[in-house]
Amino acid sequence: MQGFNKYYPPDFDGSKHSSLNAYRGKHALGDRARKIDQGILITRFELPFNIWCGTCNNHIGMGVRYNAEKKKVGNYYSTPIYSFRCKCHLCDGWFEIQTDPKNTRYVVVSGARKKEEDWDPEENGGFAVHDTDPNAAPVDPLAALEKSTDAQNHMNKVQVPRLEALQSHSDHFGSDPYALSLRARKKFRVEKKIDKEKKLVDDSLKSKYGLPETLSLTAESEDTRAQAKEEWLRGRQEFEAQQMSKKRKLVDVGVVPRLPPALRSSSSKSSESSSSNLPNPLESLRTRILRNTASKTRLKSSGLKR
Repeated sequence: MQGFNKYYPPDFDGSKHSSLNAYRGKHALGDRARKIDQGILITRFELPFNIWCGTCNNHIGMGVRYNAEKKKVGNYYSTPIYSFRCKCHLCDGWFEIQTDPKNTRYVVVSGARKKEEDWDPEENGGFAVHDTDPNAAPVDPLAALEKSTDAQNHMNKVQVPRLEALQSHSDHFGSDPYALSLRARKKFRVEKKIDKEKKLVDDSLKSKYGLPETLSLTAESEDTRAQAKEEWLRGRQEFEAQQMSKKRKLVDVGVVPRLPPALRSSSSKSSESSSSNLPNPLESLRTRILRNTASKTRLKSSGLKR
């Protein structure tokens, strides 16, 4: 058993045993390194494609995982080539798969055969990869040279002046960051002071007229003044129209509103002069009430007789 705690046995010698694993005669990777002396490490390997086992001839699907024996078998330049030797889970046969760094793929070496599922466009009436037109003429070197010359001229006449203009513009506005920051902060302080004064005026106006605090007031200008004046005139006309309609209703009913004392004396003279010609509204109202009462009593008495 590997030691995972801080306990060291009495016979542990630090000069002789570099670690507890060395003292126990175990590897740090445990049972996975049982063949480490042969250069083999047990690792988990997943099949990258479908294969048929060469021993039992059964199909093994892509993605099946095995405890494979991983071993380095060579190099492609500086890239190592690894071999994965797996035991079939359907029989006792072994198969081996190696990496192919040159073609960036896996290759079945022995014990199985790969299921070919690569689509070849040439076999299906298409063109080969990176060859869209096999009958095309070879590239004209003079045309390629002219194209490169045009690109060079365009770069010298259009792109380079544009880059220089952008660079000068950037140097003009970004050469002195302190001055730019000072100017921006000064402008911000002025705007902040104006906003603070405007807020004080708005708050005083809201508190004076009892307006809600959430109401936002617009800045005063000629347009807002004219608009406010129009709204005030429209509201006044509506109010006067409502008052006139109320007066008409009172006159139709026969009730005249009581005038204030200041106007009562002036209107008394005019009423005396016109009283001889116009009927008394109180008398007419009294007559109508008596007539309605008499009609109601007549209806009740007729109902009782029946």
